[in-house]
This record gives sequence, structure tokens and C-alpha cells, in this order.
Amino acid sequence: AADTGVQGPLGQERALDAIRMGIGIDAPGYNVYVCGLRTREERDSTLRLIAEKAATMPVPGDWVYVNNFRSPESPRAIYLKPGEGCELRDRMQELVNLVLEQLPKAFHREDFEQERAALRDKYNRRAQELFGSLEAHARERGFAIQSATGGQVLFIPMIGGKAPESPEELSRLMEGMAEEEREKLAKRQGELQDELGSLMLRQQELMHDLVEEIRSIERNFANRLIAPAVTALKQRFQNPGVDSYLEEVVEHIVSHLDRFREAVQTRGGDSGRTEPGEAPERFAEYRVNVLVDNSRLEGAPVVSEDAPTYRNLFGTIERWVDPTGRGMTNFTRIIAGSVLRSHGGFLVFDLEDAVVEPGVWRTLKRTFKTGRMTIETFEPFAFFSISGLKPEPIEIRNKVVVLGSRYLYNLLYFYDQDFAELFKVKAEMRPVVEAGAQAARHYANRIGTLVRREGLPEFDGRAVERIVEFGMRTAGDRALMVSAMEPADDLAREASYFARSEGAAKVSDAHVERALSERVLRLNFIEEEIRRLIANGTLVIRLEGRVVGEVNGLAVLDVGAYAFGRPSRVTAAVSVGRGGVVNIEREARLSGSTHDKGVMILSGFFRSRFGQQHPITMTATLCFEQSYSGVDGDSASSTELYALLSALSGVALRQDLAVTGSVDQHGRIQAIGGANEKIEGFYRVCKAVGLTGTQGVLLPKANLANLMLEREVITAVEQGRFHIYPIETIDQGIEILTLIKAGEVDEPATINFLVAERLKQMAATLSKGEGGAETHFIHTPAPEPVPPAPPSPPKPPAASRLDR
Repeated sequence: AADTGVQGPLGQERALDAIRMGIGIDAPGYNVYVCGLRTREERDSTLRLIAEKAATMPVPGDWVYVNNFRSPESPRAIYLKPGEGCELRDRMQELVNLVLEQLPKAFHREDFEQERAALRDKYNRRAQELFGSLEAHARERGFAIQSATGGQVLFIPMIGGKAPESPEELSRLMEGMAEEEREKLAKRQGELQDELGSLMLRQQELMHDLVEEIRSIERNFANRLIAPAVTALKQRFQNPGVDSYLEEVVEHIVSHLDRFREAVQTRGGDSGRTEPGEAPERFAEYRVNVLVDNSRLEGAPVVSEDAPTYRNLFGTIERWVDPTGRGMTNFTRIIAGSVLRSHGGFLVFDLEDAVVEPGVWRTLKRTFKTGRMTIETFEPFAFFSISGLKPEPIEIRNKVVVLGSRYLYNLLYFYDQDFAELFKVKAEMRPVVEAGAQAARHYANRIGTLVRREGLPEFDGRAVERIVEFGMRTAGDRALMVSAMEPADDLAREASYFARSEGAAKVSDAHVERALSERVLRLNFIEEEIRRLIANGTLVIRLEGRVVGEVNGLAVLDVGAYAFGRPSRVTAAVSVGRGGVVNIEREARLSGSTHDKGVMILSGFFRSRFGQQHPITMTATLCFEQSYSGVDGDSASSTELYALLSALSGVALRQDLAVTGSVDQHGRIQAIGGANEKIEGFYRVCKAVGLTGTQGVLLPKANLANLMLEREVITAVEQGRFHIYPIETIDQGIEILTLIKAGEVDEPATINFLVAERLKQMAATLSKGEGGAETHFIHTPAPEPVPPAPPSPPKPPAASRLDR
């Protein structure tokens, strides 16, 4: 098997073209839903297509969140050029370090100290002037001003042109005054106290003005310190959002200079310099939270989200608990999700995983309908929500490629009115492809690649051919092959194991056969147990002789990784009545809707063929004997019809044959599924009990193209030890089962004639029982079976032959 470099999955050009179109149209809603992805190869092919397209697209910019100084609960989002997010973060850290390092030096500069000293002198002079005017006014009113302990100001009356030297002297002089004079002194003293109060208020105003002017000087110096750095930042980024943000930063810094002074003092005079990203938490409002960094990208991003939870897709806002137990958060705790990280590119995830996650589908629809995304914490219980942030919504522009099943696509398409608008492109991976030379080469190349990659023994041509046949059998049609390569890879690995265990230099078809046989042996315990029960008579299956109203039907049992065919005894009983065909499985609630439909078709067949001249007045019961786990599907409808025809005609059916195939109301046999498993299952049962050379299966002719039988079965058919009878009508089948001509309803000694006569008798009997005239009948005995030469069973094409 030569390796020609197989690219992409087998036969999926149509799906890949749909993906190319979806990711190539830059318009809203052209997101892609990929159906039927089953293997890693198909997923990798999808990602490879997207990556090729992304490589031709421009690199999108970075997204950052910064503090909103005017409304801290609503952080601002800024869109930057690729790589500028981290640069802005580092530059802002440098700006904070600059302020921490240079601000103390600026405040110790000589010109700053001179301005501050001049202000102090100015306000001291004004305070002295105010006090001097109060002192002069007091002297005019006959009082002297004296300072007491504790900063208290006293107004001492001047008596005789001078102030008393002691309180005792003042008391003695006051006693010698007239009462009227003392009252005047007290009044003037009160007025001076009021003036002193006004003076103190004015001094406080002067001190406040002094502090404000000093702060104004500090802000001016801080502005002169920061302005060059901020101007350089604006010129570097040339972004309106950055310009607006930096203006708010400068305004906030110069309004909170004490915090920087305190930070330096707390560090014992250290500059407080920190490395990028390590700013003290107290200065977190000046940090830049980089949500998306595309500095290392070449082309648009392709984000494959393996776990599409709400947090992973849409991001979150983390919290921390402070020492008092309160939940805290800020804009630096905002974390981006895959939707934002794929902005300007492509997001790939499994929709089946996403739709079961709480809140994901609703938020995804809202995001892509509006083109904006708001990062928030998903809170299933709003009562416990403690996040007070509402970040500014971010404009997003990306493509979504989701993977899912056909069932989910149909479910969303018909039950969600927004789905069709959001996912306008459907790319469906085909499970099977045409079994031509190209597909065979693909299989061969795949095996060759596997041999070299994993160091397996070489495969000879027959071994490769056998694996190709396995792909055709798995597809269930000789004209088709499964497109998924993993099953063929596994079979090649297992065949290589058996080749090595035998010391073979190459892997042959015998090793592939052994690998397939070993698979069956690992999984067919239930099948073997059923065969054992049939062989010892516990499960009653007749493989010889003839019985009226009984026939062997075939069903497929799927036990997970293995499916096999098993025979079931189908019986029919008829009587006079008006009950029609009664399905015992349905009455026992062991029947599926498809099987019920098949039974109802039988009534249509009887009315079409035998009910044209007289009513069908019978009650017939159909039963799958010893069936306890339920039955579904219509592949046994022809089997049930044969049992009914036998019960009505009284002609026995061959028990060495098994029947499968559905039937329509006109007696045409229709194709069924699991043809290979049913034939092989009945062959194994016959082999376990003992092959007689007459056993075989009646199969719809339409299923001949599906036959890819095991070699043992093919050999048995070729040697005449087992037979396959392809049929197209009920009449062909009844002739094989009874060895009597089916004929017409009016042709004596035929099956249809006997059935018609029996139905006439039943109608007459019922009419007599209901008060009708007595009618005499001549019993027509069933003709003796004439063993004509059975139709030559066509040999199914040998599975070992592969058209090259």
C-alpha cells in the first residue's frame, strides 16, 4: 500500500465545500453547523480548513478592560492594535512607578519649597493683619488683649489708661465703679468676643485657602511631572479610547496625591517602584486588565473549545473574600472566554455539549444576534449574586463552527426560531461513500500510513483487500463503503497483533479473518447462548419438516458493539369472526409502532386480494413465540403473512427455511435492514443443530446488493449446503415454502384458491350464525405438495472479489 498523502476524510468534499463557503462569507448568520462528525480525522479536517482560511485573514486587535473612574461599577472596554494590550498594561505600570518615584523628589525641589513658603508668609501676614485690626479696635473701646494659657484670648478693661496688673487689682477697681459703668464695660467686652469669633472663622478660612493653594501647587507640579509621560502614551497609541482613559487617570492621580505620598512614607522613604503587573493592590485602579492578547498571532485566531461551559465560552468575574468575610471584586478580576478570544476569527465547539450547560444556548443566541457580549458571572440563584460589576459590552465579530448530530440540528431548526438565522450553513458528513477505485486507494493509503506511523508489519494485497471488504460490509451495501477510517485502523492493528503473535513477516488475509473472528468471540456470548437453547430445545425452532401456520422469522439483536441475527417462531391462528388480524405483541404492549404498521398492512393485503367479492370475516392472531423483550420493525410482515396464508389454506410450510422481508398491501416484497446478520445468524443456528442441505433463507431481491456474507456462508451456498432465495412477491415466497403453486384466487389447487375458499366458508358460517340462510359447502382438500425444482438461488457475489 503506497502512501500518496491522503488529505482529508474520505468522500466528504460536499461537506468541506459547505464549510469553505460558510467561513468565506463575511456576513451575519453565516455560522456553520457540521453534522455527523464521528472521528478525529473528520474533526481535524474541519479545523485544518478553518486554519487555512484564518491564515489569510488579518490579525485582530487586543481587548482590555480599564477602570471607569467616574463609574467604577462599569469598567470600560478598549480595543487596541495587536500587541498593544500588554504594552498599555506595562506603560501604565511605568506611569504609576514614575509617580511613586518622582513625586517625593518634586515636592522637595527648591522652587516648590519657595512657592509653598511664599504662600505661608502671605497667609501669615493676612492673619497678623486681622489680629492687629482686632487689637486696635479693642484699644479704641478701652480694652487690652492678653493671651492666656491654652491659646485663650482675654479682653482686659483699661481703667485709668492702663490695664490692671493682676486679677485682684481688676476686681478691686471694678468694685469701685458704678453699676452703670460696669454694664457698659461688659457690653463692650461681649461685642469684642463676638468680633474675636468672627476673626477665628476668618482665620480658618484663610487656612483652608492656604491648604487649597498648596494643593493646587502640588497638582501643578504633579501635572508637570505626569504630562510628558501621558503625552508620549497618547502619541504612541493614537487611540481615542486610550486618550479619554489617560485624561481620567491624570485627573484621578492629581486628585489623590496623598495616597502616593502615604505609599512612599509607608515604605520608609523607598521609591515604591514595582515590576510590571506587581503594582500594590491599593493602586489597582490604574492597572490594565488584558483580556485578549493577539501579539503572537499570525492571521486570525482559531479557538477550539473542548469544554463549552458558560465560564469557558463567555468568561466570568472572579471574586475574593477580604479579612472581614465580605465578597469583593473589581475590573481586574474580569476573565475572557472563548467567544471573546476568537474575536475576528473562528470558534469551534461541540453544540451537543454546549446546549446542556445552563445558560449557554440563551447567551450564545443573544450574543450573536446583537453582536455584543457582556461579561458577567453566571448566577443560577440570583439571591446569592454578589458581583456588583457591569462591564461595558464588547463588540464582537467572529465565526462559529459547531459540531452536532442530525437529530439536534432538526430539533433546533424546527423548535427554535432563531437557529436558522444564526446557522445558515449546514455541512453534513456522509457516513458512506461510493465503493470505487478511489475509495479503495484511500483505504490502502491509510493502511500504509498506519504501518509507517505505528511500526506495524507490512500488509499483503489480500489483507488490504479484506479490510476494504470490511468497509463495504460495515456500510451494508456492496456499492458503498464507510467513510470513517477508525474502524479500518482498529482492524489493521488487531490483524497486525495476530501476525506478530504468529511470527509472520507480513499481515495476510488470514490474520484479518482471525481478527474479525476474535472480535465475534469477544462479543457473541448472548448469540452462543441462544444457539445453545435452540439446540437443546429450550427455544423451540423447527429446522425440519412442515407445519401449518408456523414459519421461521429472522430478527437482528444489537448488544452494543455486536449485532447478530436470530430466528423466531412466528405462528398464526384463524377463526370465524370480525376481529381482523390481532397482533398479540401489540395487545401485550411488546410491539413497536413500526411493527404494528406492518401487521395493519396485512389486513390491507387480504382486502385487496380476497375481499373484492365478499367481506373478510375472520379473526386471526399473530404471535412471536417465546419473545419476551418486545419486537419492532416491519421486516417480519411477510413472515406473518406466510403464516396466515398457511393457516387459512391448511397447507404446511417448510420449517427448514427462514423468512425476512417487509410487504406492501399488494404483496410486493420490500427491502429490509440487517440482511447479512440475519442470513449468517440462521446459518449458524442450522450449523449448530446440523446442516441438512435444504436449509436456507428467503430474502427480498432488493437486498442482494447489500450482501457481504462471511466466507463460510458463501462456501456453503456455493456447495449447495445452504440456500438463499431472492424473491419479489408473496406468491414467489409461498411457492418456495409450500412447494405448491400460488396461482389465482379462482385457480383450483393453488394456495390463493384455497385461501379464498376458506374465507368464503368463514363468511358463510358467520352469516348463518347471525340468522342468514343455511349454505352448503363442498370442502376442497389441500393439494399434495408437489416438489418442483426450487428456483435456482442466485449466488451472492463473492465478498473476496473487488473490482479494480
